[in-house]
Amino acid sequence: MLEVVSVKRKSPVLTPSSLSCLSHIPTINLTAGCAHGCLYCYSRGYRTYPGDKRIHLYANTLEMLSEEFLRKRKLPVAVYFSPSSDLFQPVPEVLDLAYEVMQFLFARRIGVAFLTKGEIPEHHMALLRAHARLVRAQIGLTTLEADVLHAFEPNAAPAQTRLRQARDLVTAGIPTEVRLDPILPGVTDSAESVRHLCRAIAMSGVRRIALGVLFLRPAVLHSLNQHLGGSPLQRTLASHFGRAVRLCIHAERSSVMALHRDARRLIYARVSEIAQECGLEVAVCGCKNPDLGAGSCNIAGEWPSAGSLFE
Repeated sequence: MLEVVSVKRKSPVLTPSSLSCLSHIPTINLTAGCAHGCLYCYSRGYRTYPGDKRIHLYANTLEMLSEEFLRKRKLPVAVYFSPSSDLFQPVPEVLDLAYEVMQFLFARRIGVAFLTKGEIPEHHMALLRAHARLVRAQIGLTTLEADVLHAFEPNAAPAQTRLRQARDLVTAGIPTEVRLDPILPGVTDSAESVRHLCRAIAMSGVRRIALGVLFLRPAVLHSLNQHLGGSPLQRTLASHFGRAVRLCIHAERSSVMALHRDARRLIYARVSEIAQECGLEVAVCGCKNPDLGAGSCNIAGEWPSAGSLFE
């Protein structure tokens, strides 16, 4: 059973990101930890990670955000809700806070960008529709195979739910993309699996996807071994990472264990070819693949420039 612990935030609500793809807008975390429990989540390595089946809810977020806005000479054009603490976790307290914070931002004509693997409640969807011009959305989805999703993302929304709400967001006029991240080598990158997924994405009305291959930090490796140890899925991943290399990435200014550059290049090329056959534009994040060249995954959408957002 999930434990929700209400805590007081001490650090600022609006924080800059080390990701170049997010250099233009501040980010917000409503929680430490996430109820979705994705085994590969990079936040497992954070100092503030509360452990499995527990989240820390920053209950004073709205109060602190209001105070920060009063002190700022310039307000941000938009903010990005970090996927390390998904905006749409299946937790009433988180969803209530998410609604209140989005409502606060929209009232000040400040945009909201998010990446989610959760189910967006109708109440929240109505708020997004009412402020469509101020919203940029990404839906995280790596496969349509229910058993794989359940193994790696035990509490995230079903694939068909994510596709349906992607269609609803597109219909509402909200710029919406799907993020295939992480691609799990040997598990979700087969031509058949990718083609099935890309066709479903195209049918939702989404026209752009972003790609990222799984990389490993020690905490993620521990998570995979702990939850999948000895299973065919774990053995398949382990076989692909047997010749992994250490890669200094721009995300979080850290190094990770990653597939060799040539292996990642082949996966991206294969997925991109299939996606383009389905009418989808493809982006690969340069932050996570600095050895493959620069490029943005458009994780927070496009927003007008407003100078420094952290003054």
